[in-house]
Amino acid sequence: MTANSLAAAVTSDASGIRAVHHIAFTVPDLDEAVAFFTDVLGAEEAYRTGRIAADDDWMHRQLGVDPRATAHIAMLRLGPALNIELFQYTGPGRRGQMPRNSDVGGHHLALWTDDFDAGVRHLTAAPGVRMLGEPQEVGEGPIRGTRWVYFTTPWGLHLELVHAPRHQPYEEHTAVRLYQPRAPHEGRGT
Repeated sequence: MTANSLAAAVTSDASGIRAVHHIAFTVPDLDEAVAFFTDVLGAEEAYRTGRIAADDDWMHRQLGVDPRATAHIAMLRLGPALNIELFQYTGPGRRGQMPRNSDVGGHHLALWTDDFDAGVRHLTAAPGVRMLGEPQEVGEGPIRGTRWVYFTTPWGLHLELVHAPRHQPYEEHTAVRLYQPRAPHEGRGT
């Protein structure tokens, strides 16, 4: 399958896929993670579940974890377009170390800010946040002018703060446009 045929298959109406519903992270302490996302990042808590467990192999079959594992879940809303699901598992075989960005399965969540400098100041002052290096600005290439910095939460989850100019060089070569939230006075994002 070529890249073009794969892209056509993924974007076809037959799949029905239109958007991301949520992103999920497993955290060591659900209360701490909910507090960080709500108090520091401004998310809103939508709900929490009670203990999720099963007597058979449901946890393994449905979630790919040890059958004896249990979980508690919180669902949060961050900004106009992101739902974040947080899991706290208990059970045998859990690894407690966060993957590095370079590890298979490594990941980060990039958070948009309308005011990059204010966002950096806010995060730098937040207890337990560790900034990774210095804020950067892309000097050339398809996203020239984009500003970014990586940081970690108190438990080590990698996040990124990002802001990009409204028009970027890549737009000269494709009709595809990356989503960028608009400032509240600008109306809907594109």
